[in-house]
Amino acid sequence: MTLAILLLSHAQALVTDPTWIFFLVLAIILLSPLLLRRLHVPQIIGLILAGILVGPFGFNILERDSSFQLFGQVGIYYIMFLAALELDIGSVQHYGKRGFQLGLLTFLVPFVLGFAAGHYLLNYGVLTSLMLSCILSSHTLVSYPIVGRYGLGRHKTVIISVVATAFATFAALLTLALVVGWLDPETGILSWILFGTKCIAYGLFVVLVFPRIGRWFLRNYDDSVLQYIFILALVFLSAALAELVGLEGLLGAFLAGLSVNRLIPRNSPLMTRIEFVGNALFIPYFLIGVGMIIDLRVVLGNLDTLWVIFVVAAVATFSKLLAAVLMNLFSKGSKESAILMFGLTNAHAAGALAIVMIGTSPDVGLMDETLLSATIMLILISCILSSMATTYGAKQLALSDTTLE
Repeated sequence: MTLAILLLSHAQALVTDPTWIFFLVLAIILLSPLLLRRLHVPQIIGLILAGILVGPFGFNILERDSSFQLFGQVGIYYIMFLAALELDIGSVQHYGKRGFQLGLLTFLVPFVLGFAAGHYLLNYGVLTSLMLSCILSSHTLVSYPIVGRYGLGRHKTVIISVVATAFATFAALLTLALVVGWLDPETGILSWILFGTKCIAYGLFVVLVFPRIGRWFLRNYDDSVLQYIFILALVFLSAALAELVGLEGLLGAFLAGLSVNRLIPRNSPLMTRIEFVGNALFIPYFLIGVGMIIDLRVVLGNLDTLWVIFVVAAVATFSKLLAAVLMNLFSKGSKESAILMFGLTNAHAAGALAIVMIGTSPDVGLMDETLLSATIMLILISCILSSMATTYGAKQLALSDTTLE
């Protein structure tokens, strides 16, 4: 009772004081899995729901200030980096073709259905429908930490899904660049040649230089803190260079993970520290920040907004599910593999948010507030479905597979 009175008396400090802000975030990270575990609710959903409650569209306890934007950016980079770091390169070479096939399906199916829904059901123009297709065809590995808890990071289904994520996200962002470039009258063939040249030069630099300097540093400096900071610096350097050439930073973080993959053994102390810090702080911060941008009141708005939200969420979910089912039929996999594949490739977060922010910017102006609200609600719905499907699929595969490939 005394503690409650004390908290109420310092309600203003809860919003502005950094000490209280960090305490509340740590309390959410600590208590949400404990409270929801008995309800069998995945931790990811709990963190997003907690973000909704404490955010500006909930009880307005915390403001989504620069700290949430910073740690949230670190969190999404961390997810992509860990996904690449935990891949077995030999398995990637073996299952790379299947990953490319799933990536093609999980990009094309939502892209085609998304364009048809946007143009014919929602009556948007061609360019707006193309941007909506980019949102639906991209996805983020929000539920990837779940597979790590079940020890499935090197399972073939997970590897195929991670490779597919990299391909689909790159294809969606490349299509977005083409749409935005179409609006700029100064964009010509030379601009696209320059863009391609910069992308190739960037990729070669990261793939060829990062492993060499990483190997030299890890051999000459055995201090655990220095090694961790060095690896983290490589991740953000790669992300910054990716944005510099016109790509998204999350692709840069993924490429950095692939580049230093062989330098960090799966059971090494450095790998343990990387996973611990990400799962304990950065990734939960990102998920709470996602919840804070979600305004559930838009669902109770006018019928036009509700119709757009329904169409966008339904098409996004059905198309990703259809892509996973088709891939599972081609590869003759199990039902659990299809569910896990769908769970890993269904969540929309960073990529979708980046695309809709570009679409609603004054320079582009192809998307309105209705599509912005629909995209934010899609983030909530897809993250919930993704975490539930990933949890179920990973649990069933962990119980049925006694030997992981």
